[in-house]
Amino acid sequence: MSFFARRRATALRAEAVAPSRRQLLALGCACCTALAAPVSQAAAQSPAVQQHLALARAAAGDDLTHLLRLGEVAAPTPGLRLPTPDEQRARPTPPPARAFDNLVFLGNHWVSAWALLTSDGIIVIDGMDHDAMAERDIEGGLRRMGLDPAQVKLMIVTHGHADHYGGCGHFTRRYGTRVVMSETDWQMLDSGRLEFDRPELGRPPRRDISVGDGSEVRLGDTVVRILSTPGHTRGTISPIIDLKLGGATHRALLWGGTSFNFGRQPDRLPRLQSYIDGTARARQVAGEQEIDVFLSNHSSFDLAIPRLERMRDGGPNLFVTGVPATQRALTVMHECARATMAAWTA
Repeated sequence: MSFFARRRATALRAEAVAPSRRQLLALGCACCTALAAPVSQAAAQSPAVQQHLALARAAAGDDLTHLLRLGEVAAPTPGLRLPTPDEQRARPTPPPARAFDNLVFLGNHWVSAWALLTSDGIIVIDGMDHDAMAERDIEGGLRRMGLDPAQVKLMIVTHGHADHYGGCGHFTRRYGTRVVMSETDWQMLDSGRLEFDRPELGRPPRRDISVGDGSEVRLGDTVVRILSTPGHTRGTISPIIDLKLGGATHRALLWGGTSFNFGRQPDRLPRLQSYIDGTARARQVAGEQEIDVFLSNHSSFDLAIPRLERMRDGGPNLFVTGVPATQRALTVMHECARATMAAWTA
């Protein structure tokens, strides 16, 4: 079987009702702009920037406007009030919920964790901010869903920022959970040169399992395929997973690192170029592998919380939006990144 080769079942298609564009921009823009390099008004209004933003808006249509806030780095909206991560953390944690038969959402309004259920235990994707949050939202969420947190055998960390690895220690110490991360980001953590860190966030986990592009992480009957998508960090990975819904199987891409919050790093231009290249490649993979579900590790990038709220009373699965929608999402991100490159090099 060739890499990622597998045929998906018939898709259910539904669109989530989106808030206004201004509301969506305010959902989590702070993570995009807090560490971004400043852009002059002349650069923001340049033809190249505006051309790429127009392509992003065209790809977004009416259902993906929440991704357009990535363009705020290139052309900030005057007067837009951006919530801080602390403000998002302070909002009440929504209840955990099954997004698919074998996938449980355990996130909050700031950062997400996803539990992938297998025949031999649980894989959790991302460990959130710190031990207390992991205990409250991941362990507590699993218990609320009738699942045993001692069955968390693996934690896959999408990238080496503390809001995604900070709570891993709770599971490694209490349950002996193994931690999976890209070799590139393990090296970053080993070096001590942490990019997104504050004293109240959890410390990096001890080096454990390394993966790279094309790696497969197996547990029981489940295979997680690793797609390298660098940029957000140099070693960001995006898991590709098969999700069960009744008798159907859907393929999902969980994008590992979305925003351009590396704007003050000395290597910002090469990293942004790798993001541009990575979104283009992922868009091709999405078509080849018929990826009809696009997920994120921040709920404001996949509307996980409002979608799950609407799904509580039944109805279609709002995460299954189809292969074209996945490719359009990646196009929005790609064009916003190209707009940012144009602004940073103007």
